[in-house]
Amino acid sequence: MASDSNGRGGLLSAGGILSIIVGVFEVIGGGLIAALTVLSIPLWHPCFPFFPEFGDFWGAELTIVIIIGIVLAVLGIVAIVGGTSAIRRKSFGLSLAGAICALPSGILGILAVIFVSLARGEFVPEE
Repeated sequence: MASDSNGRGGLLSAGGILSIIVGVFEVIGGGLIAALTVLSIPLWHPCFPFFPEFGDFWGAELTIVIIIGIVLAVLGIVAIVGGTSAIRRKSFGLSLAGAICALPSGILGILAVIFVSLARGEFVPEE
């Protein structure tokens, strides 16, 4: 594998950058999901005026969507922090956790996990 003048390969940098990119999209997507769901609750609250029993069902469903959005945003934050750790070559555990939190994106998250895992030897030993 090719390496730069410091003897470091590009896999770790690529994994960190992928984690950061996916994390940003997760934060934006999760925040939009949660925010738009919260803003739409007044539109759904008296869901069906002719069938008031459906109001409770939609309320629970909207709560689940809000929770999913928040969880996605938190996963994105961890992915950003882990990607930053990978680029700085500080903590393998945090970098791998960030790459794993990027997994909901699909192929980019899988590549981030593979790249960070293969570049384990590039991390600076903790003192």
